[in-house]
Amino acid sequence: MTIKTRAIEYVHDGTLLEGVLAFDDGQTGKRPAVLVSHAWAGRSDLEVDYAKKLAALGYAGFALDLYGKGVLGASVEENQKLMTPFVEDRAKLQSRLLHILDVVRALPEVDAKKVAGMGFCFGGLCVLDLARTGVDIKGVGAFHGLFTPPGNTAGKKINAKVIAYHGWDDPMAKPDSVLALAKELTEAKADWQLLAFGNTMHAFTNPAMNDPGFGAVYNKAAADRAWASFTSFLKECFA
Repeated sequence: MTIKTRAIEYVHDGTLLEGVLAFDDGQTGKRPAVLVSHAWAGRSDLEVDYAKKLAALGYAGFALDLYGKGVLGASVEENQKLMTPFVEDRAKLQSRLLHILDVVRALPEVDAKKVAGMGFCFGGLCVLDLARTGVDIKGVGAFHGLFTPPGNTAGKKINAKVIAYHGWDDPMAKPDSVLALAKELTEAKADWQLLAFGNTMHAFTNPAMNDPGFGAVYNKAAADRAWASFTSFLKECFA
């Protein structure tokens, strides 16, 4: 097994973006693909590492870029500035995500009929929004995602399977928002699951996070449980 990566440039709405494709070079033919949607800082090594982990499982992992080639926030203020335009204009976010989906489906390594997505924090909101558009993808997994509904997808059926991994003590997605998401997904006739972890805060998959005051702390047990569950979820999606 040889995991290789390749930078993939694409343009949306006049912005040059650059994702990273990871794949097993020893594997022949097309394979299912999993989009990896980044947190609020932008596409980083963390998302690329997850794309590589997906490639090691036999998938094509694609660490997508929503902000622009080489754009990466370095502080809370910079990250907020990068994320806010997309949180405030969800139609723009959804349009970009759908374009990225088309880009990935056209890659020679990818089985265009078998695509799923995963995302962290803001990226969790992104993959939920992708599913909310009603697009025909197999499934999405939101890891400590933000659950605020977009306001422009009410009445649409969600065709993707949905799973959310949630820290119950996450201050950015409090219990009321979890219940609201459950109601929203049920009304959209989604096949949905929720795995909530007790004594777990936001950003629990990120080993670099240890800021209880901000509400973001790494939790290895929760991260490992979520990943084991998600690998099983992907098998179900691509069966």
